[in-house]
Amino acid sequence: MKFDTPATTNPIDQLKVVGQPLDRIDGALKTTGTAPYAYERHDVAPDAAYGYILGAAIAKGRIVAIDQARARAAPGVIAIVTAENAGKLGKGNFNTARLLAGPTVEHYHQAVALVVAETFEQARAAAQLLRVEYARTEGDFDLAGAKASTDKRTTDSNKTVGDFSDAFGKAEVKLDETYTTPDHSHAMMEPMASTAAWRGDKVVVWTSNQMIDWTRTDLASTLGIPKDNVRLVSPFIGGGFGAKLFLRADTLLAAVGARIARRPVKVALQRPLVANNTTHRPATIQRIRIGATRQGKITAIGHESWSGNLVGGKPENAVQQTQLLYAGEHRLTGTRLASLDLPEGNAMRAPGEAPGLMALEIAIDELAEKLGMDPVEFRVLNDTQVDPANPNRRFSQRRLIECLRTGAQRFEWAQRNAKPAQRREGRWWIGTGLAAAFRNNQVMKSGARVRLDGRGIVTVETDMTDIGTGSYTIIAQTAAEMMGVPIEKVVVRLGDSSFPVSAGSGGQWGANSATAGVYAACVKLREAVAQRAGLDASTASFADGMVRAGGRNVSLASVAGEGGLVVEDTMEFGDLTKQYQQSTFGAHFVEVAVDAYTAEVRVRRMLAVCAAGRILNPKSARSQVIGGMTMGVGAALMEELAVDKRQGFFVNHDLAGYEVPVHADIPHQEVIFLDETDPMSSPMKAKGVGELGICGVGAAVANAIYNATGVRVRDYPVTLDKLLGRMPSEAI
Repeated sequence: MKFDTPATTNPIDQLKVVGQPLDRIDGALKTTGTAPYAYERHDVAPDAAYGYILGAAIAKGRIVAIDQARARAAPGVIAIVTAENAGKLGKGNFNTARLLAGPTVEHYHQAVALVVAETFEQARAAAQLLRVEYARTEGDFDLAGAKASTDKRTTDSNKTVGDFSDAFGKAEVKLDETYTTPDHSHAMMEPMASTAAWRGDKVVVWTSNQMIDWTRTDLASTLGIPKDNVRLVSPFIGGGFGAKLFLRADTLLAAVGARIARRPVKVALQRPLVANNTTHRPATIQRIRIGATRQGKITAIGHESWSGNLVGGKPENAVQQTQLLYAGEHRLTGTRLASLDLPEGNAMRAPGEAPGLMALEIAIDELAEKLGMDPVEFRVLNDTQVDPANPNRRFSQRRLIECLRTGAQRFEWAQRNAKPAQRREGRWWIGTGLAAAFRNNQVMKSGARVRLDGRGIVTVETDMTDIGTGSYTIIAQTAAEMMGVPIEKVVVRLGDSSFPVSAGSGGQWGANSATAGVYAACVKLREAVAQRAGLDASTASFADGMVRAGGRNVSLASVAGEGGLVVEDTMEFGDLTKQYQQSTFGAHFVEVAVDAYTAEVRVRRMLAVCAAGRILNPKSARSQVIGGMTMGVGAALMEELAVDKRQGFFVNHDLAGYEVPVHADIPHQEVIFLDETDPMSSPMKAKGVGELGICGVGAAVANAIYNATGVRVRDYPVTLDKLLGRMPSEAI
C-alpha cells in the first residue's frame, strides 16, 4: 500500500481500541522477569560459552603484538579471537570505525580481542592475562582546541536564506552568545548483548538491537556471507535510545567467537565499553546570533554548531530545529565538523534537536529579556505556519502557540516574577522557566504479516522492535481496531528477521510507521476475509469478531476455517513529506529551587504540553514523554562524559562516575497531549512522541535557574560550581 494522499475516514477513527490508555500486553512478562532478553536465551543455547571483550588501552595507534600464552593456559578458556584469526572482516554501512581493532586502533576501548571460556568469570580473568603491545600515536581529543586551530581540520556546511550578515548588522536589538553541551553517554539498563549460534553455514544471533534489517545487512556484509545466512532475533530490548540502531562489537564478536569455538557464545559489553566502544552524543559548541526589531520581531537568526567525530563520521546537527522553529526573513545555520579521535559520535535520543534546543531556547529567553518581553509572548510573536525557507510549504499541523498558552495557564505562568532572584522560601531561591519543544516527524517504509486462524485469533508478525516504548501494545491495538476483535484476541510477534521488514525503532518514526504497516496488512486481510465470505469488501464492517455486509453476519473464525488466512503488505510513503513540513511541537515548563548557600538545584515541578498527532496509547505515550523529561533533567544538571584530553577516553565510563537522575531527583511530572490528528502523516494520523519529551527540557531547567538566581550559565551541565560565587548577595 502506498500513502500518497491525505488520510480520510478509516476504521482506526473508531477509536474503540486505538487511542485508549491500555496496559502493555508485555507488562506481565517484564514485571515477572520472564521476558527473554538477549543474554538470557538459555532456552535456545543451553550450552553457550561466554565471551569477554578486551578493549584497546590506547586511543590511536596500532597493535604491535598480543601475547596470548598465559590467557590460553587459563582455566576454562576455549578460544581467543583477534584480528589475526577472525577471518577477513568487512565494514558495514553504519559503523564509522571497525568493530575489531588490528593492526590499527582507531579509538579507546575499540575491541582488541574476545576471550571465550566456559564461564563468564573465567573469560574475564583470562582476558586480563592478555599482554598487548601498542605503538601509540598522537591524537586529537579536544573539541575547543580543534575549533580554535587553523590547520583546517574542520568541514563546514551552511544553509542560508536571505542576507543574514546584513540583517543582523542592522538589527535594532541583538544577541550574540556561545553555548556548550558536553559528550553524553547512553545509560540504558541493558547493555549491548548478544548470543550467537551457527547452524551449518548460517548464524542466528539473539541480540539487543533496534533496527533488525539494518543490523542483519551489516553483519552479513562484515562477515562476508549472504544476508540469507543471517538471522537476527530481538524480541525484548532493555532500552536503546539510539545506541542500538547499528551493528556493534558484541554482535559481531559473538558470531565470530561462536564460529571459532564451534559452540554458541554469549557476549555482553561491560559498562565502560558502552561509553567508550559504542556511540555517544557528541559535545557541541554553539554560537547563536539573533537580531530583532524593538517590537520583538526576529529579522535575522544564525546558529552555528561545532562538533567532533572520527574520520568518516557525521556532525551533530544541532542547528536543524533552528531552520524551522521561528520566523525570520534572514537565516544562517551551519555545522562544523572537527576530526577527533574520540569514540564514535552518533544517534542519541533526539539527535540534533536535543542539544540544539539546549542552546537555542536559552538564547530565545535572553533576547526576550533584552526586549523586555515575556518569554511566552516572544515565542508566540515569532511563530510561523510555513517553512521559513520556503513560504509555499506549510506545516501539516503546527500548534506551538496552543502548547505554550495551554502550558502557561496550567503552570500559572502569570504569577512568575520576570525579574530574577525575587522569590525566596527559607533557604531556597525559587524560579520558573520554559522552553519550546520541536522534533521533526519522520516516516519509514514498514511491512507486516497478519494471520487469522480458526479460533478467530489475529497474529501480527513484523521485525519491528520494542525498546521499552510499547510497540507490542500499539501494534495489537491497531490490529484489534482494524479487524474488529478484542485486544485479547491479538498475538504480536516482533523482532525477528524472518518476519517482514519494518521501520524499526528510532528517530521517533517507529510507532507511526510500524502501525501504518500493520494497517496496510490488515486492509488486505479484511479484503481477503470479505472475498472468502462472499461479501462486498467496500461495505463490510468488522466488529465483535464478525464481518457484516448486505444483511449477513459471518464470524471471522468460520471464515478462516482450519487453513486460516495469511496476508502480508508494506506501507510505503509518497511525497506528502515534501509537500508539507511535518513536525511535532511542545512546551516544557519547569520550577526549580536553588539552595542559597550551596547552590544545589532541586527540580520541583515539570509540565510538558505536546502536539504530536493522534496519540495511539496515552498511557505508554506519557511514559515516553516523562522518560524524555527525566533525561532532559540529567542533561541540564549532571550528565557529562569527562574527556581525558591527553589519553583520549571518557574517564567516568561507568554508572558510578557518570551521573544520571534517580527517583529523588525527579518531582511530579505532568503531561498534556493536545487532541489532534495529522492526516498528512499516515493512515493512523499519528506522529512520533518518544523524542519530543527531551527536546527543550535542558533549556527550561537552565532558564528556571536563571529566574531563581539571576545567574546565567551557558555551559552545560549547570553544576553548583558554576553558580557558587555568583549567587545573590542575600545568600552570604
